[in-house]
Amino acid sequence: MRVLNYLELADRLDRSGIGTAADQQRAALATTDVSVLTSPWTGGSPPQALGAALRGGDAFRSYDVAHCNMIGPGSITVARHAKRTGTPLVLHAHVTREDFAESFRGSTYLARPLGRYLRWFYSQADLVLCPSAYTKRILESYPVRAPIRSITNGVDIDSLSGFESLRGEYRDRFDLEGLVVFAVGNVFERKGLTTFCRLAETTDYEFAWFGPYDTGPQASETVRRWVRNPPENVTFTGWVDDKRGAFAAGDVYCFPTKAENQGIAVLEAMACGKPVVLRDIPVFEEFYTHEHDCLKCSTRAEFRAALDRLADDPDLRDRLGENAAETAAEHSLSRVGERLRDAYRDVQTEVTSD
Repeated sequence: MRVLNYLELADRLDRSGIGTAADQQRAALATTDVSVLTSPWTGGSPPQALGAALRGGDAFRSYDVAHCNMIGPGSITVARHAKRTGTPLVLHAHVTREDFAESFRGSTYLARPLGRYLRWFYSQADLVLCPSAYTKRILESYPVRAPIRSITNGVDIDSLSGFESLRGEYRDRFDLEGLVVFAVGNVFERKGLTTFCRLAETTDYEFAWFGPYDTGPQASETVRRWVRNPPENVTFTGWVDDKRGAFAAGDVYCFPTKAENQGIAVLEAMACGKPVVLRDIPVFEEFYTHEHDCLKCSTRAEFRAALDRLADDPDLRDRLGENAAETAAEHSLSRVGERLRDAYRDVQTEVTSD
């Protein structure tokens, strides 16, 4: 089977969760017998595809299933071509109205009309994939009128191999000492930025957020305020060239996010055996268990108490970290590859039998 696994604007999304998810899909499919194309265009780009069409050829390459990971005009074009040619169409719901809000300036205002667009866009699919049962329920509530199946984004455990060796280098680089409470990923208010910083203000622990942030016109006022004037014990590192260094330098992964479709960085922290402290939101109910592989909190006071417990109890840190690593192993890319392959086969059978 030849499958198009397409990420529109891939060069701009390489530092995003969507970019990581698409990379992991392709790595997962490499463990199967599925052959993967990453561009739908003849010649590899839209201008070359247009040239091919003007010469009387086909603008699109040949594939058995089209799988799109974004929601823009390129993906719409692929979707329309799939419908015109009877090619099974899989659309991956990495974006929802709920997780779009509080991401950048104006995103909360745009979330409502985005929801209407997403309902239309995802409803074109022969199959919608999403990272969690929680996201599936969200899409059904819009409602998206297409079959929906949840498949974990998984975690690329091999990409984290050897992270321990980078601990000293990254702690020295960012002047980190003692117990380091950390987060990894883009700096957004939706991901709990204010809670993260307010927690730091009430403790003596070092806090570090490893990941890119924007202070320009697109950034929210909240992000600009915190990254320009952080508490004394908070470090915003910006983009780091090796994510392994972030997981090596940190000791307790703290993620007070308000909304997620899954949260790949949580699984990465768990794969590194880090104790994890999470906000108690619905998406985490299906993946993680309080007091077993994480601590879940609802209020800032509960987050503070959880951090203090972990700081005072190395045995608890070890136990949660060991269980977390076992949880992460359940999301291996080999399992993801099998589930993606099965999804492609099922949708191909469904479309060709109609």
